[in-house]
Amino acid sequence: MKSTTRILAAAVLTGVAAAVGSAAPAVAAGTVPVPVPLDGVEKSLNVSLPKVGGELPLLTPGVPQGPRYVEGQMIPASALPQVPMGAALPGLSAQAPLPQVLGKGFDEAGVSVPAADLRTLTPGLSVDTPLTAPNPEVFGLPMLKQPQAAVLTPLLQTSPTGVLGLGSM
Repeated sequence: MKSTTRILAAAVLTGVAAAVGSAAPAVAAGTVPVPVPLDGVEKSLNVSLPKVGGELPLLTPGVPQGPRYVEGQMIPASALPQVPMGAALPGLSAQAPLPQVLGKGFDEAGVSVPAADLRTLTPGLSVDTPLTAPNPEVFGLPMLKQPQAAVLTPLLQTSPTGVLGLGSM
């Protein structure tokens, strides 16, 4: 193998390893940082622009609960189980430069809404047949009863926070 081929292969492997290594912290956190590049506009117009960035969530599906058998029912309690989904609400951070109107020490206005953990459960379904379990009093035949169906409501839990401030940040 030529030395140029070896150098090219090493450079490609190094670039791939760096890309995988830089993506690993974002995957572990559950969000992917999304910066908004405004540096080119600042330099071309020679003005100070706001610094804006965000965080997008990564959905992680959980494992649904298995069937729960209830005495007297022919079908398990959760015919269509609820699936837990873990994610985060998107985050946002912005800092805008301020003129010295408010006095010294108030150089920037900023808002920061970090990504908040989000816990969800998808809707589910619980049904029961219109037949009872075998009844020994009528020679082991099932009896008729009212069919039952229930929709398990979805769940959404989160606690978002935010910070708004003035000053040199």
